[in-house]
Order: sequence, then C-alpha cells, then structure tokens
Amino acid sequence: MPIDESLKFLPVNIAVLTVSDTRDMASDRSGQTLQDRIEAAQHHCVAREIVKDDPDAIEAVLRRWIADPAVDCVITTGGTGITGRDVTPEAFKRVLEKEIEGFGELFRWISFQKIGTSTIQSRAMGGVAGGTYLFALPGSTGACKDGWDDILRFQLDSRHRPCNLVELMPRLLEHLKPV
Repeated sequence: MPIDESLKFLPVNIAVLTVSDTRDMASDRSGQTLQDRIEAAQHHCVAREIVKDDPDAIEAVLRRWIADPAVDCVITTGGTGITGRDVTPEAFKRVLEKEIEGFGELFRWISFQKIGTSTIQSRAMGGVAGGTYLFALPGSTGACKDGWDDILRFQLDSRHRPCNLVELMPRLLEHLKPV
C-alpha cells in the first residue's frame, strides 16, 4: 500500500471510545493501543472515553462527537460480538448516514488470516455520519492492532495512493448544501 512521501501529511483528529462494562482507563488496553498507534502515526487523539455496553450511552457519545467539529473520526473498541451485551453495531446504525461495508468485509478477511473462522463472530463496521467517519472494532488488542495497522493507518493517511478517506473529508457533507 504505497504512501507518496512527496505529498503533505494531513493529521486527522480522532476520538477513541471503549465500550465495556468492566474496563476503566487503567485497564483499557485496547483503547490505549489505539491511542498509541494514532499518536505514533502523527494524528491527534482528541478525546478518549469509556462507556458501558448500553446502546443509548454509546449513541449519546457518538452523537456528541459527530456534532463536534474538532472530531474527524471516531474509532470504537468493544461491543461488536454476538452476545446479549454486544450492542455497538446497533448504536452505530442509529446514527450512520452511510455504511462503509468494505471496512467490515476487509477487517474480517484480515482477521480470517489470523484467527480463522472465528472471525464470523465479529460485527466490525464503518460508516459516516455528519461528516465524521465512524469505525467499530472488536475489543481485543489484537483486533485493534489489525484494524489500525492493516486498514485505518493507510486510509487515514492523506498520502496513501491510489486513494484514501482523508481526501474525501471535504465532500462528506455535500448532500446538505443547497442545490
């Protein structure tokens, strides 16, 4: 995946949300993994929170960050499985304007290479709402590494070729402009 070093790097403002009934900031390894990788890639981790596995609570944080012009992208970790408490995709579906189906498909393809058919238990997903990118990753540190290292690191780099999500950011709200 080529990065054109002759192009200017544009840092992205990213918020990280951990969805968990059991984690706090001290024990949130997945959220910390994402924050570390975001900052190592020279992006800005502009917010980081933990919320319980509750669709209303998740939706509230997503809507707050979508409305915040300082947040370009939200990455969540946790709540994407299939148990009764896994409700992150349901909260995402309440706020998404457009789903990025390819994100979940690619994530599961990459995950299959590492954990085999167990990847079917993941409901990782991506989308756009209010001009903000939203990505839901599983709660394991391995899944966060895979999602960032193999997909988001490239798609959130303005120098990635042949194309990237950053170059589309100015056009995400076109549907709201008067004709």
